[in-house]
Amino acid sequence: MNNAVYKMERPTNEPARDYAPGSREVGLLLEEVRRQSGIQVEIPLIIGGKEIKTGDTTDVVMPHDHAHKLGCFHKVGKAEVEMAIEAALSARKAWALLSWEERVSISLKIAELICTKYRYLINAATMLGQSKNVWQAEIDSACEVTDFLRFNSYNASELFCEQPVQSYSTMNRLEYRPLEGFVYTVTPFNFTAIACNLNMAPVVMGNVTVWKPATASVLSSYYLMKIYKEAGLPDGVINFIPGSGSVISDTVLSHKYFAGLHFTGSNETFNGLWRQISSHLPRYRSYPRIVGETGGKDFVFAHNSADLDELATAIVLGAFEYQGQKCSASSRSYIPKSIWPALKEKLVGRIARIRMGDPADPKNLMGAVIDEKAFDLIASYLDAAKQSPDVEVVAGGGHDKSKGYFIEPTILLCADPHYATMETELFGPVMSIYLYEDEKFEEALALCDETSPYGLTGSIFSKDKYAATEACRALRYAAGNFYLNDKTTGAMVGQQPFGGSRGSGTNDKVGSVYNLIRWISPRSVKENFQPPKDIVYPHMM
Repeated sequence: MNNAVYKMERPTNEPARDYAPGSREVGLLLEEVRRQSGIQVEIPLIIGGKEIKTGDTTDVVMPHDHAHKLGCFHKVGKAEVEMAIEAALSARKAWALLSWEERVSISLKIAELICTKYRYLINAATMLGQSKNVWQAEIDSACEVTDFLRFNSYNASELFCEQPVQSYSTMNRLEYRPLEGFVYTVTPFNFTAIACNLNMAPVVMGNVTVWKPATASVLSSYYLMKIYKEAGLPDGVINFIPGSGSVISDTVLSHKYFAGLHFTGSNETFNGLWRQISSHLPRYRSYPRIVGETGGKDFVFAHNSADLDELATAIVLGAFEYQGQKCSASSRSYIPKSIWPALKEKLVGRIARIRMGDPADPKNLMGAVIDEKAFDLIASYLDAAKQSPDVEVVAGGGHDKSKGYFIEPTILLCADPHYATMETELFGPVMSIYLYEDEKFEEALALCDETSPYGLTGSIFSKDKYAATEACRALRYAAGNFYLNDKTTGAMVGQQPFGGSRGSGTNDKVGSVYNLIRWISPRSVKENFQPPKDIVYPHMM
């Protein structure tokens, strides 16, 4: 028996490679992009470690070249959903009884495989299937995936060390049990890292999952599953079932051993799942844990002391990197009237330098939005804005889906602070700006706070410390991740635990102990060395 107490060292963030022109790394990445572009992958379900092909398939295409087919995936039916649940429950006991060190060792091996052997594979799949440029793929599918796996392993080790106070007459301990059942994971298209983490965070704590990946990111999700297998993750611990959300959810959420939901996606979907869960409460073995990160209408708020170059750069990168398809992307700004003319010039100049096109060209900052549904929604708002007397199109506004789903980086100046694009999450490259009178700084802060139902990310730009502090306090609940003189995107695992409240989710901070603690059910155990032998207390004598 190994009686050693294993202690992990706190990890550091995985360094991002810069893929400089002519470098070996950019050559290897683009070679992998060309390889994957030239093949078609048939993606099966993976249930209990077995590949299952249902024959009901959907094509996987490039958003930036939607005629180019990367492969197809088989869609799950009700019978296969039931198989996935049974496979998860069959794997549960052995996985839960495995020591945490053994579970962590698999997680760390997955991280090592991704950041070394499969770095270019997973990055290329993310670029092609999700239309991310070289840098956006690198910081997501290589670096953030690795960070989640390493920091969750470390945070689990720290959590397991937490024990209650002891006394001489008793021994007290906490056992960190996984949930009694399976976790349903519903992952989004926009981050390969989220697809990984929503499964691996519960798994490292001893749980098993039934995984519905986003249709638009099935390719990178499939490669994650293959890497898990190579790293030694036992069959059935994660079960991969792409397909219709309603087909999967109706079966999963009515099962007695549904124990938790780990979700990232839209408010509408999350609210619907929560309602379904509530309607089934009497049949569950335990009250399910519901953990979700949903939308955001993320803001940039400027004081008139702001550095204009810093402010302009933050607005452009925060709004337009990855086509504005980040939950944290900036989409509304509040700017003092006095600085607008100079800021406008800087914004237009930066946008003019943005190249948009195939992510395989490292010079392109932007690719396409994810699919036709997203394109049509964003385009409809842009077309309406062009006709509105309350809106000036400062830059962009164009859109074209003839080859790929391309939306120009767009800035709208809105006379009405409650115009549709100031309040509605479009999940695209659209920044709406409202100008406020400089002397109405406090009123503008209140407007920013009250306009949106969300509370995910936001930033204040100010060189005046008093003004920055006032904004931080006034916007205390407006953002779960708040930035001073920085863009609203780019939270780092271990540095800025990510999540928001209000309409943005349950704020359980992915990549931190606050998330991991949701996937355990602690048991307090007391051993009494001197049990009482009589019923008489001292005051009764």
